[in-house]
Amino acid sequence: MNVAVIGAGNGGQALAGLLASKGCKVTICDVNPVIIEELNNDKTIELTGHINAKGTIVKATVNAAAAIKGCELILIVTTAIAHSPLAKQLAPVLEDGQTVILCPGRTGGALVFRQELEKTGFSKKIYLAEAQTLLYACRLIKTGVVNIVGVKDSVRIAALPSSDTVHVINILNQYFSVFVPSPNVLWTSLENYGAVFHSANVIFNAAAIERGESFYFYRDMTPQVVSFIEKIDNERINVAKAYGVELMTASEWLEKTYGVTGASLYERIINNEAYKSILAPKYIRCRQLTEDVPTGAIPIVELGKAAGVDVDAFESLIKITRELLSDNFVTTARTLERLGFKGLSKSQIINKIH
Repeated sequence: MNVAVIGAGNGGQALAGLLASKGCKVTICDVNPVIIEELNNDKTIELTGHINAKGTIVKATVNAAAAIKGCELILIVTTAIAHSPLAKQLAPVLEDGQTVILCPGRTGGALVFRQELEKTGFSKKIYLAEAQTLLYACRLIKTGVVNIVGVKDSVRIAALPSSDTVHVINILNQYFSVFVPSPNVLWTSLENYGAVFHSANVIFNAAAIERGESFYFYRDMTPQVVSFIEKIDNERINVAKAYGVELMTASEWLEKTYGVTGASLYERIINNEAYKSILAPKYIRCRQLTEDVPTGAIPIVELGKAAGVDVDAFESLIKITRELLSDNFVTTARTLERLGFKGLSKSQIINKIH
């Protein structure tokens, strides 16, 4: 199979290397010309740690349009804020029958991608889906070598429209066994645990990060910080219930996905082997705020308000982040309008995603 992987960070190189090792003809694309040059020099990507594999890619390029030409499968493994501009960029060159998967979509990724395509008058038949999270917890050792520190037992995936999910699963099942079909993209979108874990932990450790202190992002969490994380997780669960979506709590997800045990969410976070070596960000203006707030917390709050659900804790997190960064996320926030839900009632939103 011809595969394009858009994004050559930790997750992108991991997926490219694995698929190449399974015989796929993989082209990888990234905006960073230095990474692309390094990948082209060798064309080999090696996975170590929980997965040991080595694959040879066809090529690396900075040209996304060239990367996807003739590919049956396109995996977009970029930051979530890149989804919208990528949809605009790819709209003229996407081909009938191609399968495009956002890995992950965060909250509303497929909805935003589809909206941007439709704005261009796009009319071709593609299969568009979003994964709930990345398959692996992984870190680059260097370009072309990825350490897989954790492998998820299951990852939810849903297509837009949901009737296309079976087709997407059939494509992926040729190479993976962990994808689980979800009823629709509200399930995958509201299972955005990055929006739960990441931003609050950065905010409550802002002074330590600014001082340049090095600490472990997950295993150095404190019970009081985790108690706030549980509050926003409860709000996420309540938003989901309002739309008929029954989700796992963050604690239940850790047990199911990583097999960790513990009497509380706090114990399961610090007991998770896949999290233990992950360091905190070095700067306040980090992806845990600049991505997880506008593409995670904000759309959850927007959906909550549309359904009349109390989302006070999430709103406080968003307000503090905006004030701390002096950033209202005007261009990146996934509002109801950007999700394609402006002016719609809760029942209309539910009908639109099927």
